[in-house]
Amino acid sequence: MPREHFASNHVFLPKSEILSYEEIAQLTASMIPLGLEKVRLTGGEPLLRRNIERLIEMMPKGVDLAMTTNGILLEKMAQKLWDAGLKRVTVSLDAIDEDTFRKMADSDVSPAQVLAGIDAALEVGMKVKVNVVVKRGVNEHSVEEMVDYFANTGVIVRFIEFMDVGETNHWRLDDVVTGDQMREMLGELEEMPPQYVGEVARRFHIAGQEVGFIESVSRPFCGNCNRARISADGSLYTCLFASKGHDLRGLIRLGASDEQIAEAVKSIWEGRDDAYSELRGQTEKPRVEMSFIGG
Repeated sequence: MPREHFASNHVFLPKSEILSYEEIAQLTASMIPLGLEKVRLTGGEPLLRRNIERLIEMMPKGVDLAMTTNGILLEKMAQKLWDAGLKRVTVSLDAIDEDTFRKMADSDVSPAQVLAGIDAALEVGMKVKVNVVVKRGVNEHSVEEMVDYFANTGVIVRFIEFMDVGETNHWRLDDVVTGDQMREMLGELEEMPPQYVGEVARRFHIAGQEVGFIESVSRPFCGNCNRARISADGSLYTCLFASKGHDLRGLIRLGASDEQIAEAVKSIWEGRDDAYSELRGQTEKPRVEMSFIGG
């Protein structure tokens, strides 16, 4: 979270306003009849949540569960997460050299700590993806470096166009390195077919290694989007670029049944008309911060 906007004196939500693990598990279970198949625990930083392995254990069986993390705490927690049932993790890592990593992450942490977390996750048996946001003039060199670094490791690297999420990342179109431009840096690639409807990454092979590109700026995929996000305070967001969410926490705490929660979610989802990436530049509505609803 950018320190210029979230300084050490920032007042976070009181615990009473945050969904409990039991409430998160209930929300998840209530949406399975609607076709929910995959759940991703993200943040902020999910590994900062105390005893996060308890939530993993409580999640409904049969849901494909993954986590996105900055990887800083992953080395010491990988075994515990695996034992609780987490089999897939995505690590956000925009560079492997110290200076660029710290600039992109606005952090004093060394990328070596994140790389150690990735190694630990691989060692316990997790499938690992690495997400790399590419910003012009800052970390274009990461495109080739990441592919080379993770060659023959089984790690899938996914490159993400710099997006105008929230109001605090000083986004400019000129800062975007498009997927096409990234692929030119890598040379000959062979495109792989989509695995399912709504897959956000275009996947390619390069020398036997899979890499992906998430191109929501140059190739919007609003029409096939099938993702919803639930914030820590229990609001349902139907778009990564939404300006407001729909309160589900109040419904849960009033004692709503799983069927009633499902009906509310169904009504919200059927009424959505999100297409921000397709309408970029044509709307001036404020956008929720990535650190609030996750990626």
